[in-house]
Amino acid sequence: MPVRKTLSTPDIQISYLEWNQGKEPLLLLHGLADHALVWSSLGDDLAANYHIVAPDMRGHGESSKPETDYTFESAIADLEALMDHLGWSSAHLVSHSWTGKLAAIWARVNPQRLRSMVLVDPIFIWKMPSILRLTFPLLYRYLSFLKGMGPFTSYDVAEVQAKQLNQYQGWNTLQQQVFQAGLEQKPDGSWGSKFTINARDRIFEDVMRVPGFTTPVETSALFIQPKEGLNRLDWQIKPYKTYLKNLRLCQVPGNHWPFLTAPEVFNQTVAAFLAESK
Repeated sequence: MPVRKTLSTPDIQISYLEWNQGKEPLLLLHGLADHALVWSSLGDDLAANYHIVAPDMRGHGESSKPETDYTFESAIADLEALMDHLGWSSAHLVSHSWTGKLAAIWARVNPQRLRSMVLVDPIFIWKMPSILRLTFPLLYRYLSFLKGMGPFTSYDVAEVQAKQLNQYQGWNTLQQQVFQAGLEQKPDGSWGSKFTINARDRIFEDVMRVPGFTTPVETSALFIQPKEGLNRLDWQIKPYKTYLKNLRLCQVPGNHWPFLTAPEVFNQTVAAFLAESK
């Protein structure tokens, strides 16, 4: 079982889960509106061989929620501060969805920090036109992972909504724990996500502004493509094939959250890649 710890810096507090059994450093990064607990199954499976840390990214979970400053630059600085705190000069990286773009940027600007990276159904890899800002309200209503933000009149109402979301298909024990850990009762008595609206809006702004790829990246990379995920067409995969010079692709069962909906095969896939990347 992981232990929850907190790194306090002058600017922010980063809460994280740590499996401190193995030696090889491994960093697990959740996607937008999620939190570290989504990696419970993978962390438990790999703990014997890896020193694993899964942070709640700023604006998420138990970490600080500043009003502004949700740039990729700040998020990467948080992660490097966490690695320095742990005594890690470099680490393997598993990243999901939005943090897949963060991983690509990190590997481009500071490649010596990453031993390898696993990109789990990454999204928003390109810089996007500013005109798309006008579509954000529609996007917020459409995206499954944002529908669980609330507000809800009660916990029971929130749970009914959660059971309809893609990441909780099957509603097993882990999914229920993940949902509960990401929810809180607000001062007005309603229930909603610990992920904040400010974080949502500012992250999307930086996603639009910053391109994921601009130059070739040499870091060894695995692209995990769920059969029911978001990246199903060749044009979606093409930028990764173009810029990642040591890339493998692997298809797994499940949807955009294979670590929650089909964890056994997902965990085996990640373990095999990491074993070859040591």
